[in-house]
Amino acid sequence: MVEADFGLFGPDSVTWRVHTDPVLAVAGFFALAVQSLHPPTMWGTYQNSSLFDREQAFARLMRTGDFVAVRTFGSTAEVERAGRRVRKIHARLRGHNPLTGEEFRVDEPENLRWVHCGEIVAYLRVAQRAGIPLTDADADAYVDEQRAAAAVVGLDPATVPGSVAELDAYFVRMLPRLWLTDEAKAGFRMWANAPVPLWLAPLKVVYPTFAALAFALLPGWARALYGMPCWENPLLDAPATAALRALRMAMLATPERFRGGTPIQRRYVYRALELMRTQRPGDGGGGGLAAA
Repeated sequence: MVEADFGLFGPDSVTWRVHTDPVLAVAGFFALAVQSLHPPTMWGTYQNSSLFDREQAFARLMRTGDFVAVRTFGSTAEVERAGRRVRKIHARLRGHNPLTGEEFRVDEPENLRWVHCGEIVAYLRVAQRAGIPLTDADADAYVDEQRAAAAVVGLDPATVPGSVAELDAYFVRMLPRLWLTDEAKAGFRMWANAPVPLWLAPLKVVYPTFAALAFALLPGWARALYGMPCWENPLLDAPATAALRALRMAMLATPERFRGGTPIQRRYVYRALELMRTQRPGDGGGGGLAAA
């Protein structure tokens, strides 16, 4: 019998359990807020990406979501094809440091690693605060599984964090190199009012809520860089946690076909959900670095 091809992960992975939950929509804004605090990443994106073109920003965000869906739920061939395309685009892009005049490659490992870690901490922190059942071992497994995702964009998996402790230590090391640039400020002002297609007009109502909630969920060090209160205390953070959990309950109560996302994202998530309902753990599939 031919073994099913689940790509990098599979129905029994922590990654699929996290990424099929609709509350992960909040994590996109969280990731963007963290990633924007690394100046070279911000400059390279600002100078090259349609993400900062007001008329194209929303479509660009949706394409990023499509890539994540393919990388997470696609077959091995689909993941490899998407990865080649992204690596080819990044390889030809250059950024300019406005402070030193230096030119740099957008796909330098430091920049790719920062984007990867900003994405992973966003997904994990939103999942944990939203009440997705995850043990400490599950959280470590999720970070480790995502090393395979890092390889898709061209990183050596051995150079990215493989546990929550390693992820936390990475951000501590990076903190002296982070600040809020003028480009990041301009980007967030623009994103707050970017036009959306008519068929997604309701998102204009909910996206500001998602964005505000994402900022409230940021780690204290990130909030401090945005000039916000930097406490990390369960009692003081309780209102944001309660709001996120209420949002998750509302989203889970919504029929799957109405939960949002592009047609590509919905197709991959629905397929994954069906496989998770029918596939017994251990029946096959990818997972972790062995699939990278």
